[in-house]
Amino acid sequence: MSKTINLVFLFFFLLFLQVFVLNNILFFGYINPYAYVAFVFLYPLKENRIPFLFYSFLLGLFIDFFSDSGGIHAFSLLSIAYIRLFFIKLYFRKVTADYPFFNLKSESFGKVFNYTVTLTIIHHLIYFSFANFSLQNYSTVLLNVLFSSIFTLTLYFLGTYIFMKSE
Repeated sequence: MSKTINLVFLFFFLLFLQVFVLNNILFFGYINPYAYVAFVFLYPLKENRIPFLFYSFLLGLFIDFFSDSGGIHAFSLLSIAYIRLFFIKLYFRKVTADYPFFNLKSESFGKVFNYTVTLTIIHHLIYFSFANFSLQNYSTVLLNVLFSSIFTLTLYFLGTYIFMKSE
């Protein structure tokens, strides 16, 4: 039951953090952190992916509702939630029998870094491609992806260091 309460708290914490704090941050026209992608990183790995995909879609949909962004957050978060298992198999060499025991805290920093960087860049690439929706703005898309990914990953690793250090 404790894990369920932690997941509900994580869901609402990331939702309110993104909506009320991070959506109001825009540095230099390119940097906007999207910390809600941490939900995909931190959600436990289970054989039944349908609830996870539903919760990821729901989180993105709520953020879209408050941001008035028309479903872009829901689509980009659902996309990385769907492909997350491929990258877990790729970077961590996990099989189905390992899913109940998988935990990012027990993995090496290099593997976790590669995993989070890959999913964050994919998320941001999808999000900013749809937000700009023009082939003429590819340099703007790439700058947004680069700088927002760096800021998002910095926030993620600082947050996990601060909150996971006490455990």
